Amino acid sequence: MSNWTRRGFIAATSLTAACSATGLSKSMNQIDMDIDAARADLFRSVPGTQQLSSMAAGVLIIPEVTEAGLFIGGSYGEGALLIGDAKVDYFSFSAASIGPQIGVQRFSHALFFMTQETLAGFRNADGWQLGVDAEFVYKDDYGSLGVSTNTINLPVYAVVFGQYGAIIGATLQGAKYSRIRR
Repeated sequence: MSNWTRRGFIAATSLTAACSATGLSKSMNQIDMDIDAARADLFRSVPGTQQLSSMAAGVLIIPEVTEAGLFIGGSYGEGALLIGDAKVDYFSFSAASIGPQIGVQRFSHALFFMTQETLAGFRNADGWQLGVDAEFVYKDDYGSLGVSTNTINLPVYAVVFGQYGAIIGATLQGAKYSRIRR
C-alpha cells in the first residue's frame, strides 16, 4: 500500500466518521419522523414516485445524507426500509471517495426495489452496494426529472431529492448500505 493510498484511506475513513456523527445521535423515533417527512417531500416534489412506491416490493428512504469532500470525500445517513407503510429494517448509508471534489451538501434519497428477488437480496446481504442495475432520478432547482411508470424495467430505482449545499465531483457510486443494529 503506497503512502498516498494509506493517507487517503485514513482521511476518507475519518471524513466518513465525521459525517456520520450527526446521524448516530438520532433516536429511532427521530429517524421515523424524518423518514415520514422525507417521504411526503418525495411524493410532492418528484412526479411519479407515489405510483412507483405503490408498485415497488419495498422502498428504502434515507431522509438525510451529509456529504463533504475536499479531494477526499465521505457521506453518511440513516434511514429505513418500508414495505407498504411499515418500517421493517433500519439501514445506514456510507461512502468514501478520492478524487477531484470540493464542497458540502445534504440530500435525501430513496431506493425503490421493484422485484421481490432484489428486495430479498438487499435484505439478506451483509452490506449492499448500489450496482449498475439502477436508474437514477435527480431533482434539481429547475424542476425535476420524473419517474415514468411506463418505462419501469430495472430492478432498482434511486431517487435523489431535497438537496441543499453544493459539492462538485462526488457521486453515489461506491455507496454501501448496512443494517443498523442498536
